Amino acid sequence: MHGRVSDSPTGASGHRARLRHRIFEGGGKALLDHELVEYLLALAIPRRDTKDQAKELIAKFGGIGALLSASAETLRREGLTESVIGALKIAEATALRLLETRTEGVPVLSSWNALTDYLHAAMAHSRTEQVRVLFLNAKNMLIANEAMWNGSVDEASVHVREIIARAITLGATALIIVHNHPSGDPTPSNQDIRITQDLVEAARHMKIAVHDHVIVGASGHSSMRAMGLI
Repeated sequence: MHGRVSDSPTGASGHRARLRHRIFEGGGKALLDHELVEYLLALAIPRRDTKDQAKELIAKFGGIGALLSASAETLRREGLTESVIGALKIAEATALRLLETRTEGVPVLSSWNALTDYLHAAMAHSRTEQVRVLFLNAKNMLIANEAMWNGSVDEASVHVREIIARAITLGATALIIVHNHPSGDPTPSNQDIRITQDLVEAARHMKIAVHDHVIVGASGHSSMRAMGLI
């Protein structure tokens, strides 16, 4: 009599099957951060146990958000292969696209929580300072979401001219400026306040409203309008 041959996966494949089953049954929250990364790595390295590597990467970068937000060049310096980097970056892009869709087709100011969730995911873990501007029409619908420049908010007059010129080109009647603090602390600096005041004044002459200047950090975000600075 022949013994029954089990079709149950064993070893690494069995572990991945169990992860897959848990995410099917319980959604994203059913897996720990390192398990999510482990599964991503397994897609790129199918015949190797990736649990330890996933834990090491999360520890080195300080969390799954910082890992997924790391640039391809930074990940290459860690010795990761192109296929692994691709798996991590496609996960980041998919997450951002999902968050971004929550703000589409509705006035930006009425979907503020969805907007700040997106901005936090997109910018909070960057190791360099980035400035993004959201250009809005008269109904406060998003016309364009553009990364304007990398680096600190300095040379205020130059950057104010860039923003106003772009708003005019797009036909925007309002805007929100956003930038991140790589330190993690979203408290506005004196320089942040100065460029905001300069931008509000320049925009007023062109009948463009500056709804807010949002600063994003790993510990949260701040709104200059909510703080009474606009």
